[in-house]
Amino acid sequence: MSDPNPAVGDLRAVLFDMDGTLVDTEQFWGVAMSELAARLGGRMSAEARSRTVGTSMPVAMAILHADLGLTRTDEETHADARWVTERTAQLLAGGAEWRPGARELVVAVRDAGLATALVTTTPRRLAEIVLGAIGADLGIDPFDVTVCGDEVPARKPDPAPYRQAMAALGVGAGECLVIEDSQAGISAGLAAGTAVLGVPAEQSVQPAPGLTVLDSLLGLDVAGLAALHAGRDLLTADA
Repeated sequence: MSDPNPAVGDLRAVLFDMDGTLVDTEQFWGVAMSELAARLGGRMSAEARSRTVGTSMPVAMAILHADLGLTRTDEETHADARWVTERTAQLLAGGAEWRPGARELVVAVRDAGLATALVTTTPRRLAEIVLGAIGADLGIDPFDVTVCGDEVPARKPDPAPYRQAMAALGVGAGECLVIEDSQAGISAGLAAGTAVLGVPAEQSVQPAPGLTVLDSLLGLDVAGLAALHAGRDLLTADA
């Protein structure tokens, strides 16, 4: 691990969520679930879709089925989840765009010598599609550690994924900043004891101690991240 830039104070690591935070892939999950709803003879509501953002597949399937008024067996639920996963993989293969300001921030964090992790609820097989595209675009491997949804004992909003990433990086919670777009991810970061930057895209989030909320990552640099980290006790309302 590179020595951190002295200008960043106590910040040693930045832990990034993927879908909806770094890349505009959350929409693909929404498309896949909407298509599944149609296959099941219904239509997923916007409210239900919003509640699935950042959640695990079992939670998302439960929300979808309840929204459609359906009772599905375990076998049927697993089949539905596999269908959504496969359809999302097809959509991801077509490419995904960076979220505004995300590419520049990832490069700046790497250039500053900070440790980095990608912490996503997405399964490894699908995450690798995105990671391959990100690496090809940047010409570097932007993350020291990647933690995927099928590699953790519990998924967000449980803090386990972020604790696993911090352990792998060898950093403490007080040395980290988590960047997330969803309530589930924000809750996971806060429960892990880190400062959190929220950049909601498809879901509003609740203000909380240790959370700063911005409209996007545009114009944000490492000095800005260090300032957010230093002011982690501030309570910032939803932007």
